[in-house]
Amino acid sequence: MVVPNSNPLETKLFKLMSDKDKLETQINTYGVILSQNDNVGMTGPLIDTEGFPRNDIDVHQVRQARQQIICLQNDHKALMKEIEKLMHELHAEAKQAHTSQQLSHKAAGMDLNNSSSDDSEEMSDALPQKPFLKVKNVSVGSPAEEAGLRINDEISEFGSANANNFNKKLETIANIVKHMHDRRIPLKVLRNNEILNLILIPHTWSGPGLLGCNVDLFDN
Repeated sequence: MVVPNSNPLETKLFKLMSDKDKLETQINTYGVILSQNDNVGMTGPLIDTEGFPRNDIDVHQVRQARQQIICLQNDHKALMKEIEKLMHELHAEAKQAHTSQQLSHKAAGMDLNNSSSDDSEEMSDALPQKPFLKVKNVSVGSPAEEAGLRINDEISEFGSANANNFNKKLETIANIVKHMHDRRIPLKVLRNNEILNLILIPHTWSGPGLLGCNVDLFDN
């Protein structure tokens, strides 16, 4: 997915995510072949008790499927490392942009209000980021509830995504959640004029999905 004027790192990350999905589809396709051959898997025997090739499965087809799966799994492992590296780079970039924005607010406060440096710093630190997502519902016992999210919370940072780099597509958030399975996603949440720093860990639970909540685009 290519988004006009998007962050180059973000564009590359989405490309890698797409490549990852394709690899997983290919692995699953070859896995079906193994399932169709007596569910022989990656380690099941290909010869019978007398040492002859089994006649109840397509031995040649199974061998080819196993070889392809091994190659694809190696590619998948390498791709996941690259995706993780890019996720860290995006998060670091977002933090740097946030710091730069804070410095700009401090400078503006000093010039426009002629206030002291300490006062400007306090004003800048208290200034919330612009929210871009709003929590619509939170299921009981879900990862979202465990993280402390509540209905009507306004999210200004979701991992590396914020109002400045978000492409206004909810599938972007879905991709972040999917590829951060069982990993920590830092959130910055606005609730009753308070800024909360939460940690969300997407994981399998008793309900559907990995979060147990729905979010929508923030209506300014």
